[in-house]
Amino acid sequence: MDIRRNLPLLITICFLSQMGGFMILPLFPLFIEEFGLSAWMMGVIFALFYVGKVIGGIPAAAIYKKLGGKRALILMLLLLAVCMGGFAVSTAAVLFGLLRLLQGLASTGLTVVVRSIIGDGGNADNRGLYNGYISSSEGGGMVLGPVISGWLALHWPLSVPFLLVTLCCLMAVVAAMGMKMTAPPLPSTTSGALHRQGTGISQSNQASGSITISPTTELTQRQQLLGYGTVHFLEMSAYAVFLTYFALYAAHIMHWDPFATSLAFTVSGISTLASAPFVGYLSDRMGDRLLLCMLGMFLIGIEVAVFLSTSSHLWVYVGMLIGGVGGACYMDSFFAHVGDHIPDESRSSVIGKIVSAAEIGSIVSPLVAALLMEVGSLYSVFVFNLVLIAVAIAVQGVMRSRYRLKEG
Repeated sequence: MDIRRNLPLLITICFLSQMGGFMILPLFPLFIEEFGLSAWMMGVIFALFYVGKVIGGIPAAAIYKKLGGKRALILMLLLLAVCMGGFAVSTAAVLFGLLRLLQGLASTGLTVVVRSIIGDGGNADNRGLYNGYISSSEGGGMVLGPVISGWLALHWPLSVPFLLVTLCCLMAVVAAMGMKMTAPPLPSTTSGALHRQGTGISQSNQASGSITISPTTELTQRQQLLGYGTVHFLEMSAYAVFLTYFALYAAHIMHWDPFATSLAFTVSGISTLASAPFVGYLSDRMGDRLLLCMLGMFLIGIEVAVFLSTSSHLWVYVGMLIGGVGGACYMDSFFAHVGDHIPDESRSSVIGKIVSAAEIGSIVSPLVAALLMEVGSLYSVFVFNLVLIAVAIAVQGVMRSRYRLKEG
């Protein structure tokens, strides 16, 4: 697959899918509530989405390797379209739960496929920039989605936004169909020799006549997988705590109204949208992606520290701007670093395992935070959030020292 020629289509696909996801995010609880389901059943339906995200990574990687990037994208987007259309016409709790599970599978699958396409089609000189474009398009969808759905909910039944999201998914399918495929690189009997002493040569670069040598490391692939998985688990755990409890913190501690709270998320999304391509380019030029990942997590920590220390709208929005840049720093550099250091033949599988493992944190961390809120306060929830961020930075610091030790 020609990554440069297909990048605008990938950006369009990620924008449409992310916009669709954030269109239904604020409306889904209200939509389910219309059917008179019990609180327990609603909780089960919501949880099934994250169960789907946990189990979706590894199958998505296998589908990507079997069908290729284009067909895998189309499959995931069609599955999302079926789920969204199904929500709009369903009335049974069991069907809601099944669709929610499939939505989680498709959501994780889309992440795995897109990041694998960039990892395989890019190289150490451009993976950060390409991941930055993807993060930027997702930030744009995060900004626009809630605005559209909020306006529609004021004038139309709640099923209408779900039908519009279905249309967005189908538009993304059309975009995926327009992607141009190139012949896969021919298998080489000498490929094993090209990975001697931890140094990998990208097969895609061989096919184009250039050779890019990946930085060496004393870490085994199992240790790299453990390190990457731990870091992303901690990052997604912190993100899940923030998404779950910031609105409560804003309402009960800072005494903000819903509009001010929604605006905070919008500010963060705009920040990611604007900064991600520049951060990705910086990641490529610096050549020290883990340092940029650590900086990103530090900036996210500043975001949390700001709203823990003040309820001033201006300063909290400034913190959200900083956090949006931090999120771009982390996401752009993290997946680019994985692409740089994991060999072609196992890259999609590793990304699948990392994404699936990280989603466990999205389930566990809000539960831990709920216990902390019961025995402590909402303030303690975000102290826990800062601890997760600090541990993630520490793990990345250890990994970075091992990479630099070998490279030096």
